[in-house]
Amino acid sequence: MPVPPTDDAASDGPVIVVGAGPAGLMAAEQLAAHGLPAALYDAMPSPGRKFLMAGRGGLNLTHSEPFQHFLSRYGEAAASLAPMLEAFPPEALRAWAHDLGIETFVGSSGRVFPIGLKASPLLRAWLARLGRSGVGLRPRQRWIGFGPDGTHRFLDADGRHHLVRASAAVLALGGASWARLGADGAWAATFPVQDLAPFRPANCGFRIAWPDGFADRHAGTPLKNIALSIGDRRVRGEAVVSAYGIEGGAVYALGAAPHRALAQDGTVTFALDLKPDLSVADLAARLARPRRGASLASFLRKAANLPPIAAALLRACRPEVLDEAPEGWPERCANTLKALPLVAHGTAPIDRAISTAGGLRWAAVDEDLQLAGRPGVFVAGEMLDWEAPTGGYLLQACFATGRWAGEAAARYLAGVG
Repeated sequence: MPVPPTDDAASDGPVIVVGAGPAGLMAAEQLAAHGLPAALYDAMPSPGRKFLMAGRGGLNLTHSEPFQHFLSRYGEAAASLAPMLEAFPPEALRAWAHDLGIETFVGSSGRVFPIGLKASPLLRAWLARLGRSGVGLRPRQRWIGFGPDGTHRFLDADGRHHLVRASAAVLALGGASWARLGADGAWAATFPVQDLAPFRPANCGFRIAWPDGFADRHAGTPLKNIALSIGDRRVRGEAVVSAYGIEGGAVYALGAAPHRALAQDGTVTFALDLKPDLSVADLAARLARPRRGASLASFLRKAANLPPIAAALLRACRPEVLDEAPEGWPERCANTLKALPLVAHGTAPIDRAISTAGGLRWAAVDEDLQLAGRPGVFVAGEMLDWEAPTGGYLLQACFATGRWAGEAAARYLAGVG
Protein backbone atom coordinates (compact mmCIF):
# COMPACT_ATOMS: atom_id res chain seq x y z
CA MET A 1 0.00 0.00 0.00
CA PRO A 2 1.22 3.56 -0.71
CA VAL A 3 2.82 5.29 2.24
CA PRO A 4 1.29 8.73 2.99
CA PRO A 5 3.85 11.52 2.67
CA THR A 6 5.02 13.52 5.64
CA ASP A 7 6.98 16.73 6.05
CA ASP A 8 9.25 15.05 8.58
CA ALA A 9 11.93 12.45 8.08
CA ALA A 10 10.40 9.00 8.39
CA SER A 11 12.14 5.67 8.76
CA ASP A 12 11.14 3.11 6.16
CA GLY A 13 13.09 0.15 7.49
CA PRO A 14 16.69 -0.84 6.96
CA VAL A 15 16.73 -0.46 3.16
CA ILE A 16 14.91 1.25 0.31
CA VAL A 17 15.13 0.68 -3.44
CA VAL A 18 14.33 3.57 -5.74
CA GLY A 19 13.22 2.68 -9.25
CA ALA A 20 10.91 -0.22 -10.14
CA GLY A 21 12.49 -1.19 -13.45
CA PRO A 22 14.42 -4.45 -13.98
CA ALA A 23 17.50 -3.28 -12.03
CA GLY A 24 15.50 -2.03 -9.05
CA LEU A 25 13.21 -5.05 -8.94
CA MET A 26 16.21 -7.37 -9.06
CA ALA A 27 17.93 -5.45 -6.26
CA ALA A 28 14.76 -5.71 -4.17
CA GLU A 29 14.57 -9.44 -4.82
CA GLN A 30 18.17 -9.98 -3.79
CA LEU A 31 17.66 -8.02 -0.58
CA ALA A 32 14.50 -9.98 0.22
CA ALA A 33 16.46 -13.21 -0.20
CA HIS A 34 18.60 -12.01 2.72
CA GLY A 35 15.53 -11.32 4.86
CA LEU A 36 15.65 -7.60 4.07
CA PRO A 37 12.39 -6.75 2.29
CA ALA A 38 12.82 -3.29 0.82
CA ALA A 39 10.42 -0.42 0.45
CA LEU A 40 10.36 0.01 -3.33
CA TYR A 41 9.80 3.59 -4.50
CA ASP A 42 8.91 4.59 -8.04
CA ALA A 43 7.80 7.81 -9.70
CA MET A 44 5.22 6.08 -11.88
CA PRO A 45 1.77 4.80 -10.87
CA SER A 46 2.81 1.20 -11.58
CA PRO A 47 6.15 -0.66 -11.83
CA GLY A 48 8.05 -1.81 -14.87
CA ARG A 49 6.65 0.68 -17.42
CA LYS A 50 9.69 0.62 -19.70
CA PHE A 51 10.08 -3.13 -19.20
CA LEU A 52 6.56 -3.63 -20.50
CA MET A 53 7.36 -1.41 -23.48
CA ALA A 54 10.34 -3.66 -24.26
CA GLY A 55 7.92 -6.56 -24.30
CA ARG A 56 6.10 -5.13 -27.29
CA GLY A 57 8.98 -6.35 -29.43
CA GLY A 58 8.90 -9.85 -27.93
CA LEU A 59 10.96 -9.16 -24.77
CA ASN A 60 14.48 -10.03 -25.82
CA LEU A 61 15.78 -11.01 -22.38
CA THR A 62 19.37 -11.93 -23.23
CA HIS A 63 21.56 -13.62 -25.84
CA SER A 64 22.94 -17.14 -26.13
CA GLU A 65 26.30 -16.38 -27.77
CA PRO A 66 29.57 -17.43 -26.04
CA PHE A 67 30.19 -15.35 -22.94
CA GLN A 68 33.40 -13.61 -24.01
CA HIS A 69 31.78 -12.49 -27.24
CA PHE A 70 28.72 -11.47 -25.23
CA LEU A 71 30.88 -9.42 -22.87
CA SER A 72 32.59 -7.63 -25.75
CA ARG A 73 29.24 -6.07 -26.73
CA TYR A 74 29.61 -3.65 -23.81
CA GLY A 75 32.63 -1.95 -25.34
CA GLU A 76 34.56 0.32 -23.01
CA ALA A 77 32.39 -0.68 -20.02
CA ALA A 78 33.02 -4.42 -20.47
CA ALA A 79 35.76 -4.59 -17.84
CA SER A 80 33.62 -2.77 -15.26
CA LEU A 81 30.57 -4.91 -15.94
CA ALA A 82 32.43 -8.22 -16.20
CA PRO A 83 32.20 -9.26 -12.50
CA MET A 84 28.46 -8.57 -12.44
CA LEU A 85 27.76 -10.39 -15.69
CA GLU A 86 29.92 -13.31 -14.60
CA ALA A 87 27.97 -13.51 -11.35
CA PHE A 88 24.65 -13.45 -13.20
CA PRO A 89 25.27 -14.58 -16.81
CA PRO A 90 22.65 -15.25 -19.50
CA GLU A 91 22.09 -18.86 -18.46
CA ALA A 92 21.39 -17.72 -14.88
CA LEU A 93 18.83 -15.24 -16.18
CA ARG A 94 17.08 -18.00 -18.11
CA ALA A 95 17.05 -20.20 -14.98
CA TRP A 96 15.64 -17.29 -12.96
CA ALA A 97 12.82 -16.83 -15.49
CA HIS A 98 12.13 -20.58 -15.35
CA ASP A 99 11.77 -20.34 -11.57
CA LEU A 100 9.08 -17.73 -12.16
CA GLY A 101 7.25 -20.15 -14.42
CA ILE A 102 8.41 -18.44 -17.63
CA GLU A 103 10.07 -20.73 -20.16
CA THR A 104 12.47 -19.24 -22.70
CA PHE A 105 13.73 -20.19 -26.14
CA VAL A 106 16.65 -19.25 -28.38
CA GLY A 107 15.66 -17.64 -31.66
CA SER A 108 17.42 -18.12 -34.98
CA SER A 109 19.60 -15.06 -34.28
CA GLY A 110 20.73 -16.43 -30.91
CA ARG A 111 18.50 -14.04 -28.99
CA VAL A 112 16.61 -15.36 -25.99
CA PHE A 113 12.87 -14.73 -25.56
CA PRO A 114 10.10 -15.95 -23.25
CA ILE A 115 7.89 -18.54 -24.95
CA GLY A 116 4.92 -16.16 -24.90
CA LEU A 117 6.97 -13.26 -26.34
CA LYS A 118 5.44 -10.93 -23.75
CA ALA A 119 6.71 -9.05 -20.71
CA SER A 120 3.48 -8.90 -18.73
CA PRO A 121 3.34 -12.57 -17.56
CA LEU A 122 6.92 -12.38 -16.30
CA LEU A 123 6.35 -9.05 -14.57
CA ARG A 124 3.14 -10.26 -12.89
CA ALA A 125 4.85 -13.40 -11.58
CA TRP A 126 7.85 -11.38 -10.42
CA LEU A 127 5.79 -8.76 -8.56
CA ALA A 128 3.74 -11.49 -6.92
CA ARG A 129 6.89 -13.18 -5.63
CA LEU A 130 8.28 -9.88 -4.39
CA GLY A 131 5.01 -9.18 -2.60
CA ARG A 132 5.14 -12.57 -0.88
CA SER A 133 8.69 -11.72 0.21
CA GLY A 134 7.48 -8.57 1.96
CA VAL A 135 8.64 -6.01 -0.60
CA GLY A 136 6.30 -3.01 -0.40
CA LEU A 137 5.66 -0.78 -3.40
CA ARG A 138 5.52 3.00 -2.92
CA PRO A 139 4.21 4.37 -6.27
CA ARG A 140 4.00 8.01 -7.40
CA GLN A 141 7.04 8.90 -5.30
CA ARG A 142 9.74 10.72 -7.26
CA TRP A 143 13.26 10.72 -5.81
CA ILE A 144 14.59 14.29 -5.99
CA GLY A 145 17.90 14.04 -4.18
CA PHE A 146 19.70 13.47 -0.92
CA GLY A 147 18.43 15.03 2.26
CA PRO A 148 20.32 15.76 5.48
CA ASP A 149 21.75 13.06 7.71
CA GLY A 150 21.44 10.20 5.25
CA THR A 151 17.85 10.82 4.26
CA HIS A 152 16.36 10.82 0.76
CA ARG A 153 14.03 13.46 -0.63
CA PHE A 154 10.83 12.48 -2.41
CA LEU A 155 8.06 14.37 -4.18
CA ASP A 156 4.63 12.79 -4.25
CA ALA A 157 1.89 13.08 -6.87
CA ASP A 158 0.29 15.96 -4.95
CA GLY A 159 3.46 18.03 -5.06
CA ARG A 160 4.36 17.49 -1.41
CA HIS A 161 7.98 16.94 -0.34
CA HIS A 162 9.02 14.45 2.31
CA LEU A 163 12.13 12.76 3.62
CA VAL A 164 12.76 9.05 4.06
CA ARG A 165 15.48 7.64 6.25
CA ALA A 166 16.98 4.20 5.64
CA SER A 167 20.23 2.54 6.64
CA ALA A 168 20.94 1.58 3.02
CA ALA A 169 19.51 2.40 -0.38
CA VAL A 170 19.79 1.12 -3.94
CA LEU A 171 19.14 3.75 -6.60
CA ALA A 172 18.06 2.39 -9.98
CA LEU A 173 16.78 5.61 -11.54
CA GLY A 174 17.25 4.76 -15.21
CA GLY A 175 18.71 6.68 -18.10
CA ALA A 176 17.32 9.64 -19.99
CA SER A 177 15.07 8.20 -22.68
CA TRP A 178 11.35 7.51 -22.69
CA ALA A 179 10.54 10.16 -20.11
CA ARG A 180 6.84 9.31 -20.24
CA LEU A 181 7.73 5.87 -18.87
CA GLY A 182 9.67 7.34 -15.96
CA ALA A 183 13.28 7.60 -17.21
CA ASP A 184 14.01 11.27 -17.81
CA GLY A 185 17.51 11.61 -16.33
CA ALA A 186 16.38 14.42 -14.01
CA TRP A 187 18.19 12.73 -11.12
CA ALA A 188 21.54 13.76 -12.65
CA ALA A 189 21.01 17.35 -11.48
CA THR A 190 21.49 16.17 -7.88
CA PHE A 191 24.98 14.72 -8.47
CA PRO A 192 28.33 16.52 -8.79
CA VAL A 193 29.11 17.38 -12.40
CA GLN A 194 32.49 15.67 -12.21
CA ASP A 195 30.75 12.37 -11.42
CA LEU A 196 28.64 12.45 -14.59
CA ALA A 197 29.20 11.64 -18.23
CA PRO A 198 26.73 13.62 -20.38
CA PHE A 199 23.70 11.68 -21.51
CA ARG A 200 23.43 10.92 -25.21
CA PRO A 201 21.09 8.70 -27.18
CA ALA A 202 22.14 5.10 -27.81
CA ASN A 203 20.30 2.49 -29.84
CA CYS A 204 18.69 5.31 -31.73
CA GLY A 205 17.96 6.42 -35.25
CA PHE A 206 20.08 8.88 -37.22
CA ARG A 207 18.94 11.98 -39.08
CA ILE A 208 19.43 12.09 -42.85
CA ALA A 209 18.50 15.06 -45.01
CA TRP A 210 16.27 13.20 -47.47
CA PRO A 211 15.40 15.05 -50.70
CA ASP A 212 12.05 16.81 -50.81
CA GLY A 213 9.19 14.35 -51.07
CA PHE A 214 11.27 11.26 -50.29
CA ALA A 215 10.09 10.87 -46.69
CA ASP A 216 6.46 11.50 -47.65
CA ARG A 217 6.57 8.54 -50.02
CA HIS A 218 8.89 6.16 -48.24
CA ALA A 219 8.81 6.73 -44.46
CA GLY A 220 8.09 3.43 -42.73
CA THR A 221 9.54 1.30 -45.55
CA PRO A 222 11.52 -1.66 -44.18
CA LEU A 223 15.00 -2.48 -45.43
CA LYS A 224 15.16 -6.25 -45.07
CA ASN A 225 18.18 -8.53 -45.36
CA ILE A 226 20.68 -5.71 -45.60
CA ALA A 227 24.10 -4.95 -44.16
CA LEU A 228 25.34 -1.66 -42.73
CA SER A 229 28.98 -0.72 -42.35
CA ILE A 230 31.06 2.00 -40.75
CA GLY A 231 34.75 1.51 -41.42
CA ASP A 232 35.53 -2.12 -40.66
CA ARG A 233 32.40 -2.56 -38.51
CA ARG A 234 29.70 -4.40 -40.48
CA VAL A 235 26.39 -5.88 -39.31
CA ARG A 236 23.63 -7.82 -41.02
CA GLY A 237 20.00 -7.25 -40.20
CA GLU A 238 17.08 -4.97 -40.93
CA ALA A 239 16.40 -1.26 -40.74
CA VAL A 240 13.56 1.13 -41.46
CA VAL A 241 13.45 4.34 -43.48
CA SER A 242 11.95 6.99 -41.21
CA ALA A 243 10.71 10.51 -41.82
CA TYR A 244 13.86 11.87 -40.20
CA GLY A 245 16.39 9.31 -41.45
CA ILE A 246 17.03 5.65 -40.63
CA GLU A 247 16.47 3.45 -37.59
CA GLY A 248 16.19 -0.22 -36.66
CA GLY A 249 18.14 -3.20 -35.44
CA ALA A 250 21.01 -3.05 -37.94
CA VAL A 251 21.60 0.61 -37.01
CA TYR A 252 21.58 -0.13 -33.28
CA ALA A 253 23.88 -3.14 -33.67
CA LEU A 254 26.67 -0.84 -34.88
CA GLY A 255 26.96 0.25 -31.24
CA ALA A 256 29.05 3.28 -30.40
CA ALA A 257 30.86 3.47 -33.77
CA PRO A 258 28.44 5.89 -35.48
CA HIS A 259 28.26 8.06 -32.37
CA ARG A 260 32.04 8.37 -32.24
CA ALA A 261 32.19 9.30 -35.92
CA LEU A 262 29.44 11.86 -35.46
CA ALA A 263 31.17 13.44 -32.48
CA GLN A 264 34.49 13.60 -34.32
CA ASP A 265 33.39 14.71 -37.78
CA GLY A 266 29.92 16.20 -37.37
CA THR A 267 28.52 13.62 -39.81
CA VAL A 268 28.58 9.85 -40.10
CA THR A 269 28.31 7.87 -43.33
CA PHE A 270 26.65 4.47 -43.26
CA ALA A 271 27.49 2.17 -46.17
CA LEU A 272 24.26 0.34 -47.02
CA ASP A 273 24.58 -3.02 -48.76
CA LEU A 274 21.21 -3.85 -50.29
CA LYS A 275 22.33 -7.30 -51.52
CA PRO A 276 24.76 -8.69 -48.92
CA ASP A 277 24.46 -12.24 -50.27
CA LEU A 278 25.74 -11.26 -53.73
CA SER A 279 29.21 -10.17 -54.74
CA VAL A 280 29.66 -7.03 -56.81
CA ALA A 281 30.49 -9.17 -59.84
CA ASP A 282 27.38 -11.34 -59.44
CA LEU A 283 25.16 -8.31 -59.00
CA ALA A 284 26.73 -6.54 -62.00
CA ALA A 285 26.11 -9.61 -64.15
CA ARG A 286 22.42 -9.49 -63.26
CA LEU A 287 22.24 -5.77 -63.99
CA ALA A 288 23.82 -6.30 -67.40
CA ARG A 289 20.59 -7.90 -68.67
CA PRO A 290 18.58 -5.93 -71.23
CA ARG A 291 16.28 -3.40 -69.60
CA ARG A 292 13.77 -3.26 -72.47
CA GLY A 293 12.18 0.00 -71.41
CA ALA A 294 11.32 -1.05 -67.85
CA SER A 295 11.41 1.55 -65.13
CA LEU A 296 14.47 1.46 -62.88
CA ALA A 297 12.45 0.08 -59.95
CA SER A 298 10.92 -2.63 -62.11
CA PHE A 299 14.26 -3.53 -63.66
CA LEU A 300 16.03 -3.81 -60.30
CA ARG A 301 13.22 -5.97 -58.98
CA LYS A 302 13.27 -8.36 -61.95
CA ALA A 303 17.02 -8.48 -62.45
CA ALA A 304 18.22 -8.57 -58.84
CA ASN A 305 15.11 -9.10 -56.69
CA LEU A 306 15.52 -5.64 -55.16
CA PRO A 307 12.53 -3.83 -53.61
CA PRO A 308 11.24 -0.52 -55.02
CA ILE A 309 12.99 1.40 -52.23
CA ALA A 310 16.34 0.50 -53.88
CA ALA A 311 15.61 2.71 -56.90
CA ALA A 312 14.33 5.49 -54.63
CA LEU A 313 17.51 5.36 -52.53
CA LEU A 314 19.68 5.51 -55.65
CA ARG A 315 17.84 8.64 -56.78
CA ALA A 316 18.11 10.18 -53.32
CA CYS A 317 21.74 9.37 -52.54
CA ARG A 318 23.55 8.70 -55.83
CA PRO A 319 21.53 10.24 -58.68
CA GLU A 320 24.56 10.30 -60.94
CA VAL A 321 24.44 6.49 -61.12
CA LEU A 322 21.13 6.75 -62.98
CA ASP A 323 22.97 7.94 -66.08
CA GLU A 324 23.21 4.73 -68.09
CA ALA A 325 24.85 6.21 -71.17
CA PRO A 326 28.54 5.78 -70.26
CA GLU A 327 30.22 2.41 -70.48
CA GLY A 328 30.21 0.19 -67.40
CA TRP A 329 26.86 1.14 -65.84
CA PRO A 330 26.11 -2.36 -64.45
CA GLU A 331 29.40 -2.35 -62.52
CA ARG A 332 28.93 1.20 -61.22
CA CYS A 333 25.35 0.50 -60.17
CA ALA A 334 26.35 -2.78 -58.51
CA ASN A 335 29.14 -1.09 -56.56
CA THR A 336 26.70 1.59 -55.42
CA LEU A 337 24.01 -0.88 -54.38
CA LYS A 338 26.65 -2.74 -52.35
CA ALA A 339 27.84 0.40 -50.54
CA LEU A 340 25.20 3.08 -50.84
CA PRO A 341 26.34 6.05 -48.73
CA LEU A 342 23.77 7.32 -46.24
CA VAL A 343 25.14 10.53 -44.75
CA ALA A 344 23.68 11.32 -41.31
CA HIS A 345 24.16 14.64 -39.56
CA GLY A 346 22.70 13.88 -36.15
CA THR A 347 20.74 11.45 -34.00
CA ALA A 348 17.07 11.21 -33.29
CA PRO A 349 16.01 13.08 -30.13
CA ILE A 350 17.17 11.41 -26.95
CA ASP A 351 13.61 10.69 -25.82
CA ARG A 352 13.12 8.50 -28.92
CA ALA A 353 16.20 6.41 -28.11
CA ILE A 354 15.79 2.87 -26.83
CA SER A 355 18.56 3.51 -24.31
CA THR A 356 21.10 6.15 -23.37
CA ALA A 357 24.81 6.33 -22.81
CA GLY A 358 26.26 8.52 -20.10
CA GLY A 359 25.26 8.84 -16.48
CA LEU A 360 27.29 8.11 -13.39
CA ARG A 361 30.92 7.53 -14.23
CA TRP A 362 32.45 4.29 -12.99
CA ALA A 363 34.98 6.34 -11.01
CA ALA A 364 32.06 7.61 -8.89
CA VAL A 365 31.34 4.11 -7.51
CA ASP A 366 33.42 1.36 -5.95
CA GLU A 367 33.50 -2.32 -6.91
CA ASP A 368 30.25 -2.84 -4.98
CA LEU A 369 28.52 -0.04 -6.93
CA GLN A 370 28.52 2.04 -3.76
CA LEU A 371 28.63 5.79 -4.30
CA ALA A 372 31.86 7.46 -3.27
CA GLY A 373 31.31 9.56 -0.16
CA ARG A 374 27.85 8.09 0.53
CA PRO A 375 28.18 4.90 2.57
CA GLY A 376 25.22 2.59 2.15
CA VAL A 377 24.02 4.12 -1.14
CA PHE A 378 24.36 1.81 -4.14
CA VAL A 379 23.40 2.31 -7.77
CA ALA A 380 22.38 -0.02 -10.59
CA GLY A 381 21.04 -0.21 -14.11
CA GLU A 382 21.04 2.37 -16.84
CA MET A 383 21.95 5.28 -14.58
CA LEU A 384 25.53 3.99 -14.79
CA ASP A 385 27.66 5.00 -17.79
CA TRP A 386 27.51 1.97 -20.08
CA GLU A 387 25.88 1.13 -23.37
CA ALA A 388 25.23 -1.93 -25.48
CA PRO A 389 23.31 -2.75 -28.64
CA THR A 390 19.87 -4.28 -28.63
CA GLY A 391 19.84 -8.06 -28.66
CA GLY A 392 19.33 -8.84 -24.97
CA TYR A 393 22.43 -7.03 -23.74
CA LEU A 394 20.54 -4.08 -22.24
CA LEU A 395 18.23 -6.10 -20.03
CA GLN A 396 20.96 -8.56 -19.04
CA ALA A 397 23.17 -5.78 -17.67
CA CYS A 398 20.25 -4.16 -15.86
CA PHE A 399 19.38 -7.46 -14.16
CA ALA A 400 23.03 -8.20 -13.35
CA THR A 401 23.87 -4.78 -11.89
CA GLY A 402 20.64 -4.76 -9.88
CA ARG A 403 21.44 -8.14 -8.40
CA TRP A 404 25.01 -7.03 -7.65
CA ALA A 405 23.90 -3.82 -5.94
CA GLY A 406 21.25 -5.64 -3.91
CA GLU A 407 23.77 -8.20 -2.72
CA ALA A 408 26.25 -5.45 -1.84
CA ALA A 409 23.60 -3.55 0.12
CA ALA A 410 22.77 -6.71 2.08
CA ARG A 411 26.45 -7.18 2.94
CA TYR A 412 26.68 -3.55 3.99
CA LEU A 413 23.71 -3.87 6.32
CA ALA A 414 25.14 -7.07 7.81
CA GLY A 415 28.38 -5.23 8.50
CA VAL A 416 26.76 -2.26 10.21
CA GLY A 417 24.00 -4.20 11.89
